[in-house]
Formats: sequence, C-alpha cells, structure tokens
Amino acid sequence: MTQKAIVLVSGGLDSATCLAIAQDRGYRCYGLSFDYGQRSSSELDAAKRVAKAFKVEDHKIISLGMDALGGSALTDDSIDVPEEETEGIPVTYVPARNTVFLAYGLAWAEVLDADALFIGVNSLDYSGYPDCRPEFINAFRTMMNLATKKGVEGGSIELETPLIDLSKSEIIKTGTRLGVDYSITVSCYQADDEGRACGVCDSCRFRKAGFQQAGVADPTRYQ
Repeated sequence: MTQKAIVLVSGGLDSATCLAIAQDRGYRCYGLSFDYGQRSSSELDAAKRVAKAFKVEDHKIISLGMDALGGSALTDDSIDVPEEETEGIPVTYVPARNTVFLAYGLAWAEVLDADALFIGVNSLDYSGYPDCRPEFINAFRTMMNLATKKGVEGGSIELETPLIDLSKSEIIKTGTRLGVDYSITVSCYQADDEGRACGVCDSCRFRKAGFQQAGVADPTRYQ
C-alpha cells in the first residue's frame, strides 16, 4: 500500500517544495495549514492554491489564534516587521510556532495512521529561528515516538525535513525540477490582500536572492 504523509503547507516557497518532494517520493499527501493569527492572510489563500495544484488527498486549515498571545511581528500589529537585516533571533519569530504546528501534524498523522510528517524548515536561511534548527528537529523526533500510540506499540512516524540543509537557490532548483509553480506561492511577511509581496522584509530578501542565485526567473508579484 502507498504510504501516507502529512505535509505542513504554509503557502510559501519552502512548503510548496516540501510537498513536491513528498509526492515525488511516492507518498499520498495530506496538507495541513494554520490560521494562527498571522499578519498576512493571503498566505492561506496561497496554501489553498498549492494544495489544489498538487491534488492532495485532503487539506485542513486549523485555527489557532496565536495572535491572542502576541510576542511576534507576525501576530502583533504593534510590532513592526523589520525591513533591514537584524542580528540574533528576529522579531518575526513566533514563539513555539513549529512546536505547535508539528504537534497538530503529529495528531493528524496518528488519526490517519500516516507514516511520515513533512515540514519545510531550513537551518541555513533561517538560522535565527530556534525551531528550525536540527537540534530542535531531532528532539521532536525523539518525543514523537515516545508520545504516540503508534510509537509505544512498536511502530514509528518519520519526521522528514528535506530542505533543512539546502540553500534557498537549491530549494528553488529542486522545486523547479519537480514542477512547482512558484507564482502561486506567497512568502512575504506582510503581503497585501492580493498576495503581493513588500519586497523588503527578510523573507522577501531571501526569496529574491534565491531566484537570482538559482538563475530562475522570479515570478513574485510585488507591491
């Protein structure tokens, strides 16, 4: 039987590539996205487009309301999204976001008896985010099979991070080879309601540079 995978789909470039990789590996894919109170709602519109383009088995959008906690420029309108490079952990880091996302992904994996959970974290371009580091991923892997019925009964759910050691240009080259249409994705931290990117936030800078270095035409729509 074909193995099943939960793939976290944000609507951005990385998660779309991650989904393409999971399908290329032969998994039946189930897309999982989150309305967590993020500044740019056009991300979720992009996630729907990506899930539809890849014809996932099912696509769920879970409401979390992490904006009630604040603490990040992505969930708190009183904190500006930086438009210049910053040092240390940036204010766009959403506290414990990937921990929460992966917990929901793990829960759905148990419900579906899925074999794998994919997340498009990247430790090179986003090294300022503590929940994108290999150390975090390895710790979550250990927890997954201690905390689940499947793990306790001798099975396992694999946590797959195929992008973790790739540069942005390598991610784009991989996705291009697999037929990803990056024009339907939105990566900007403060995209407008039409999904047009600001062009100046960290995410936009990484994305722009990635297309340039990959030698691939940038299909991003800018404000």
